[in-house]
Amino acid sequence: MTRHHRIQTSRTLGRSGLQVSPLGLGCMGMSFAYGRPDRAEALATIHAALDAGVSLLDTADMYGIGDNERLVGEAIAGRRDEVVLATKFGIVVDPDTSLPAGVDGTPEYVHAAVEGSLSRLGVDHIDLYYQHRPDPQVPIEDTVGAMAELVAAGKVTHLGLSEASAATIRRAHAVHPITAVQSEWSIFSRDIEDTVAPTCRELGIGLVPYSPLGRGLLTGSTASVADLAESDFRRTLPRWDADNLTTNLALVAEIRTIADDHDATPAQVALAWLLAQGEDVVPIPGTKRRTYLHDNLGALDLTLSAHDLEQLAKLRPAGTRYPDMTWVNRDTPALP
Repeated sequence: MTRHHRIQTSRTLGRSGLQVSPLGLGCMGMSFAYGRPDRAEALATIHAALDAGVSLLDTADMYGIGDNERLVGEAIAGRRDEVVLATKFGIVVDPDTSLPAGVDGTPEYVHAAVEGSLSRLGVDHIDLYYQHRPDPQVPIEDTVGAMAELVAAGKVTHLGLSEASAATIRRAHAVHPITAVQSEWSIFSRDIEDTVAPTCRELGIGLVPYSPLGRGLLTGSTASVADLAESDFRRTLPRWDADNLTTNLALVAEIRTIADDHDATPAQVALAWLLAQGEDVVPIPGTKRRTYLHDNLGALDLTLSAHDLEQLAKLRPAGTRYPDMTWVNRDTPALP
């Protein structure tokens, strides 16, 4: 099931009125984390996404230590009005390893970070600006207060949080309306459903699932860790270690059975399952190749039965999604 026609529908992120395509494009892997980059193919993939009607492009200042923002900026030059541009700030990167070295949510850092992103992206405003991870040392009110100043200055239009706890989301939203919360959510990553998703829905905040394909695990395209490049960071994730991977690939085989019933791919089934969770859900599957982009967009033509959805919801993978789960659903200290 491959999609070739242009997307004709949209979804609105919460009560903000921000309309986006029902699937966005995560751009991280084009510059970071998943093996050797191919800049020409990455640019072609972004252009193909825009041609297909994908409007939401997602990047962050830490991806490739700014390289990904520069790539996205180059890709959208001359097409800015077609794009809802989302980027993130807050994770501090070790320049020697390109790996996270901490989080900074201080107001001073917020103002410095946005200037860097605007320059690398080559734009005068960012449509959706996320705090990448809440800073456990800085009250969320201080960080979002600074982000609100960016809105007042016209540098940012909408605010978002990534991997924040329900309590942090409430406190942030009380300072300035939060348009979207980005968290990992897929058939294999369900913790958002406990408190974060209900809180977002109560407050009218859109849900933007990242890694909706389980970092590629749900596509069924990887049979062994040996298939991953030596630099691929999935080698560090619990779900990809040898024992867990055997269990998880057996679950992927169940997804493939459902896919075969619909003449679809496992990736399309995984995305269709997420899309069926609500009209406020806008997944951002990441890819760096046009082939996978078009395959992912085929999910928009797939309707799963109630039985399919029920069976998929029962699947529980082996291993956590990060080695250190304190990295997700984070909270911040109370104001003094």
